[in-house]
Amino acid sequence: RPRGENKTLMKKASRKLILAALSEDQARSDITSRLLFRGAHIVDADIIAKEAGIACGVGAAEAVFKSIDPRCRTLVHIRDGSRVVPGSRMLSVRGDLAKILAGERTALNILQHLSGIATITRRYVERVKGTSAKIHDTRKTTPGLRVLEKYAVRCGGGMNQRMNLKGAAMVKDNHLKALYGSLSAQDAKAALLRLKSQLDKKTRLMIEAKNRAQVELALKAKADVVMLDNMSISEMRKAVKQIRAHPAKLRPLIEATGGVSLQNVRRIARCGVDRISVGRLTHSAPALDISLKIRN
Repeated sequence: RPRGENKTLMKKASRKLILAALSEDQARSDITSRLLFRGAHIVDADIIAKEAGIACGVGAAEAVFKSIDPRCRTLVHIRDGSRVVPGSRMLSVRGDLAKILAGERTALNILQHLSGIATITRRYVERVKGTSAKIHDTRKTTPGLRVLEKYAVRCGGGMNQRMNLKGAAMVKDNHLKALYGSLSAQDAKAALLRLKSQLDKKTRLMIEAKNRAQVELALKAKADVVMLDNMSISEMRKAVKQIRAHPAKLRPLIEATGGVSLQNVRRIARCGVDRISVGRLTHSAPALDISLKIRN
């Protein structure tokens, strides 16, 4: 599990998600299980991985069953951030059969989604191993699930970009278009410098650049991070060289962004960038195949 977690924030996010998901599924009104199994039927069940990947959300899955049946007993076999293979037991639950079945889908939905994010993140991290580049996520997250999805990225070995709009000043293409549309290049630079001067020392200025002219603007504006957006490999190498020629004390971090895939991420990393941001870690991660089995 990643170090330095804000446990209070994580518990709050998990609790909010679990309550909303159980309510959405009307889990406490499961007519099938309630009518089929009258009275107490205590059983044991296991949540089992059906494919290889990285576990994430085991604690949240456990909390689903505890929420719907406070008297159930659970045993965690796999911690978040650990590898699983087909057949790995992730969580065991002992409790009332109807309640376990009522919470099954909610628990699996959370576990499969977060494990899917952690798994694809680990694949990207492994692709850039041996380079100086670090894999970062973006704000392209499921509304309401950002805290948990970014946690899943960390479980996969990735790093978080800003959590929200307050986390950093990020000047993107639409900001630049608006500036250039109303200001001269000199005035645009002055506007960015004013923005920089109003930030506290802990808040980074990140500026997106689609070409070498915009890279130069970002350098003159004293950006802390220059984001090379949708550049070709050859363009990116030239931009990295341009930035590396900047005085060391003023040199910003270099981030590659846009159009990143498992197929090209290593070539991007070998351009010499410090960071690579990948939106698909959270917006396109396939769910990990996981199931719940009642023991005979």
